[in-house]
Amino acid sequence: MKVKNQNYLKVKKLALKEGATLFGVADLSKVKTDDFLLNKELLAKFPHAISIGVSLSKAVLEDILDHPTQLYFHHYRQVNSFLDQFALKITHYVIKEGFYALPIAASQIVDWQNQKAHLSHKRIGVAAGLGWIGRNNLLVNSRYGSQFRLVTILTDMPLITDSPTSDNCEECRKCIAVCPAQATKEKPEEFLHLQCFEKLKEFQKKGYVGQYICGVCVKACNGNK
Repeated sequence: MKVKNQNYLKVKKLALKEGATLFGVADLSKVKTDDFLLNKELLAKFPHAISIGVSLSKAVLEDILDHPTQLYFHHYRQVNSFLDQFALKITHYVIKEGFYALPIAASQIVDWQNQKAHLSHKRIGVAAGLGWIGRNNLLVNSRYGSQFRLVTILTDMPLITDSPTSDNCEECRKCIAVCPAQATKEKPEEFLHLQCFEKLKEFQKKGYVGQYICGVCVKACNGNK
């Protein structure tokens, strides 16, 4: 346990030094992984997942009204790129310490039809104690709301793991009021994925941005605790 705790603190210190906003470690045995688009034999090598979040600029989000903007589009891509470089640094550190590490891109769709990536960063974020799945179908943190992006590093480095939070959206329904697709409902499991995706395609077709993103509910979900 002492070694696990020491490793955890060293990796966390490095992450915070490099600019991480949120940090946690998930026990992958407690995460639903059967729908992850990773080689099952490769996935089985990793008992842990390091989840790292970096906050978005509130000033950039203020530019959003009822559709995504070019400012947000550029910021979104830059933060994802930053996270990918971040994950690479953590990966190199873990490898130098003598362990396996696999960085998973912050935003890389593998199955466009079903909008799936190699894994679910938000599902791992929940297991790592970074937040909960909100009514907006995003990971929500009590301090930052949904105003952050995530990246994941899978590893076999011995680490202590964090536990999911008991927090939830409680009475907040700001995302329901502003959703341009009317896809956000009372319960997170009622979120209308396809309706949301159709609106994203509409935004791209209108030329607002060159990627399937929105940002309206991200702006609204700003965290209050």
